[in-house]
Amino acid sequence: MIAQSTSASPVCYVGADIAKDTIELSCLHFTVPPSIKNNPEGLGTLLKCLAKSKQNVHVICEATGPYGKALVEALHQAQILVSVVNPRQVRDFAKCQNKLAKTDKIDAALLADYGRLMPQTPTPKPEPHLVVLDELAKRRAQLVEVKAKEQTRLKTVTSPKIKKTINDLVKYLDDLIDSLNSDIKDHIQAHPDLKKKAEVLSQVEGVGPATTITLLASLPELGKSDKNGITALVGLAPFNRDSGQFRGHRSISGGRYEVRNALYMAALTTVRYNPILKAFYQSLLLKGKAKKVAQVAAMRKLLVYLNSLLKNHYKEEALRSAVLAVQ
Repeated sequence: MIAQSTSASPVCYVGADIAKDTIELSCLHFTVPPSIKNNPEGLGTLLKCLAKSKQNVHVICEATGPYGKALVEALHQAQILVSVVNPRQVRDFAKCQNKLAKTDKIDAALLADYGRLMPQTPTPKPEPHLVVLDELAKRRAQLVEVKAKEQTRLKTVTSPKIKKTINDLVKYLDDLIDSLNSDIKDHIQAHPDLKKKAEVLSQVEGVGPATTITLLASLPELGKSDKNGITALVGLAPFNRDSGQFRGHRSISGGRYEVRNALYMAALTTVRYNPILKAFYQSLLLKGKAKKVAQVAAMRKLLVYLNSLLKNHYKEEALRSAVLAVQ
């Protein structure tokens, strides 16, 4: 087992380029296997090797969806620091060093270098009940997407038999989605922290069950970050495009698209029925802003408001705990 590193302790960075079947490795300070299988045996070999390091180890890998899940879980279990970084940032880092070639081996070395030269915040170990909620929410979103495609396909066919198969499939998908909705509701009710957060979020006009589920599952940082940090995570922080006297259009980029999609649908309702957001949205239109720009601004304001609500909730919980501790 390797202890967590501190600012005073030397750190050994290990780059891990993850593929479906293999993981390429690179480290400047001690010898690691150049490649391991992306399976339990391969991960066990890696952990044994990292345990031999005399320095604190910090593994750097890119977000690769399901392929890196087992590696990150194994590192967390062994109490080894790991940072799951944005692939676009690593690619930009490579370009600034004029490293344009791209192979798995090169990428592993690049990740180790990226960790060494760029300040890294370790990715925290997710709480088990949040992992379950995230998986349920993702599956629900997948089925909703399939249903939408089938409903669109229904408009383009003329054969009664094909229409029947589509309608039967849509009905089946509805049943599966309803079942998942029930599972998600039960899961939230079974965990007091999720239940309370859902109650706080649902008080806001326009934030329905689907939006609440997405925020709880895909944005656990909500209420624990400042407004600039939370909008950057979601991808709603506008970037300047200025040079000299030129003032370019501000634009958003990156972030968690599933949260942005949920906020977009919520904002469509809030700008109609929430007095504050409605006035904010209308004021932007009166200033000549395009509807799309005003909509994104309303999404950002809604997100900041939800973040503030949950932050106040956490403060109240902390105060209540402090009072109980004194009594």
